[in-house]
Amino acid sequence: MQKIRTTVKIAGKEYTIASYDGEEYVQRVATYVNRKMNDLSLATRLPVGQLAVLTAVSAVDDMMKARDEVGRLRAELDETRQELENLKKVREP
Repeated sequence: MQKIRTTVKIAGKEYTIASYDGEEYVQRVATYVNRKMNDLSLATRLPVGQLAVLTAVSAVDDMMKARDEVGRLRAELDETRQELENLKKVREP
């Protein structure tokens, strides 16, 4: 599989990103980063370098919260499956 080169615009600058992911996905990622940087820029007025670090921290925070939620939901699903299995056993003659 060959990497796909996609040009994106983040914080007013163009970047070419080489990725095995499709162009649409890379554009979605870039849009997310651009939106985060824009929101934080309006709220903080930091220099670009510090803004980039704050954006990275914010994005990783979002990712970790999402992973924690996925873990919680998987545990809840496992518990529900176990309850269902227990109910099936009780109803079996």
